[in-house]
Amino acid sequence: MDYHHTPVLLREVIAGLQPRPGCRYIDGTVGGGGHAAAILEASAPDGRLLGIDCDPAALTAAATRLAPYGERVTLVRGSFREIGRLATAAGFVEVQGVLLDLGVSSYQLDTPERGFSFQVGAPLDMRLDPDAPVTAAHLVNNLPEQELADLIFRYGEERGSRRIARAIVEARQRKPVTRTDELAALVSRALGGRHGKIHPATRTFQALRIAVNEELASLEAALPQIVELLAAGGRMAIISFHSLEDRIVKHFMRAEAQIGRLRIITRKPVEASNEEQQANPRSRSAKLRVAERTQA
Repeated sequence: MDYHHTPVLLREVIAGLQPRPGCRYIDGTVGGGGHAAAILEASAPDGRLLGIDCDPAALTAAATRLAPYGERVTLVRGSFREIGRLATAAGFVEVQGVLLDLGVSSYQLDTPERGFSFQVGAPLDMRLDPDAPVTAAHLVNNLPEQELADLIFRYGEERGSRRIARAIVEARQRKPVTRTDELAALVSRALGGRHGKIHPATRTFQALRIAVNEELASLEAALPQIVELLAAGGRMAIISFHSLEDRIVKHFMRAEAQIGRLRIITRKPVEASNEEQQANPRSRSAKLRVAERTQA
C-alpha cells in the first residue's frame, strides 16, 4: 500500500517554528514529508531541510513528496536518538528549527504486517525500523513474567498488568504467542473481556511498541542534542501522543528554561482544534510543545 499520513497540528507547528527563507531546519521524524513540505514552503525560496527517519518506506515516500524542492532537501535514514551525529554529518548545525513528531504514522498503523494494530491478525512485530533486532513477539515470548508485568504497567499505565503477564506466560507455555489478534484476545480475557471506549488491549500494545522501539529512551537522548543543534533564537517543536512522552518533554523544557538555555513558548501544550479532531481522529491525543534557544 502507498505510504499515507496526515500531519497533525500542521498550522500550529508552522506557527511555532516560524520558518524563514535562508534558514536550516531538521525534521527528525520526516515520515511521509507532510510537515517537511510545509516547512519548505514557508522557508522558500532557499530554506533547507534535513529529514531523518528510521523507516525506509517513510523515506521513499518523503523523497517523492519532497522532490519538487530539489537540493533544498537532504534525507537520511537513522533514529532521531542520534540526531546530533546525523545532523553534523549532513552539515546541519546552528539550525533555526527542529521538529519531532513522535506518533506512529497512519501507514504504519494500517499496514497489517507491521503488527502495530490488533484490528486484524498479523505477525506481532511493532518495529518502526524494520531492521531493528527486537520484535514484540520476542518480548512477549521471552521476558520473565515480572518483567513483562512491569513493562506493561510502566509504558502502558495498565493497572491489570499482572493479570495480563500471567495470562501471556500461561499461553506461551502451550505455544508461542506470535499474532496480534492472539495477544489482543489474551489481554481481553485477562481483563474480563470488558470493553469501554478503548479496546482492552490498547494499553498493552502501546507498552510493547514503546519497549520495542525504545521510544522514551530515544526521546530522552534526543532532547539535549536538539538544544545543542539550535542557533540562538532557533526553536524546537515536539509533538507527543501520550502522557509519558509529554511529561519527558515538559520536564526537560522547564529544566532548560531554569538554567536559561531555553525560553518556553507554549505555557500549556497546544492541542488539535475540534475541526482537526473530527477530520483526523488520530490527532485527538496530540500535544505540541515549543521552546526557543536563548542567546546564552
